[in-house]
Amino acid sequence: MNTETVYPILAGKRALVVGVANEHSIAWGCALAFRKLGADVVLTYLNEKAYPHVAPLAAEIDAQLLPLDVTQPGQLEALFAALAGQGPLDIVVHSIAFAPKADLQGGLLDCSLDGFLQAMDVSCHSFVRMAKLAAPLMTGGGTLFAMSYHGANKVVPNYNVMGPVKAALEAACRYLAYELGPQAIRVHAISPGPLQTRAASGLKDFDRLLNDAVERAPIGELVDIVDVGNTCAYLASPYAHRLTGSTVYVDSGLNIVA
Repeated sequence: MNTETVYPILAGKRALVVGVANEHSIAWGCALAFRKLGADVVLTYLNEKAYPHVAPLAAEIDAQLLPLDVTQPGQLEALFAALAGQGPLDIVVHSIAFAPKADLQGGLLDCSLDGFLQAMDVSCHSFVRMAKLAAPLMTGGGTLFAMSYHGANKVVPNYNVMGPVKAALEAACRYLAYELGPQAIRVHAISPGPLQTRAASGLKDFDRLLNDAVERAPIGELVDIVDVGNTCAYLASPYAHRLTGSTVYVDSGLNIVA
């Protein structure tokens, strides 16, 4: 018998979750956790091709669903304009990243300027833009999350250009935490262990990363999207109201192993 009792610690809060592509997405784990703890959730979908995969998930948790492609001028501003007319915003999850396949699968030395700039724009600078638009809506304070990876701090074979990009993202989180702290807005980078998501499928020899994680992590298990979502839900709750600017690892301890 499941005797779990869930206290709706996020009741009355509103969460924007960007980056759900399907039921395996890290962003979906976050949306589930927020909803389970009582928050109202807004999801975004990338384009018409993605809509049929995201719409049923939005319906499952009674979430509002709005379009967002951060590479299209004006879409991010339009999203926040729509949200502004609906009341305060409390939580934002940025779980999007992109690099052209040739630049992602080649070494950093061979990464093109266009590929590097595109990876930095989608994966890092769009979070800064998002934070600037979200802050005025977080009238009672709030929490911003960006998704990183251990390859930001240590060399992970085949992670290539995304290593420097995620390092920039983690630094951006720290600086945003400093700038937004006086408004009671907290900012965290979340660094999950390797997960079998659509985005990860673009990495060369990804199965090897998964096997290595199981063998080397102290807990000896892979994490899943629910683990990541639960961590974000805790950090967005009043229980973590004095925590900000951290890179939080959700990786069964893999990051501590030399």
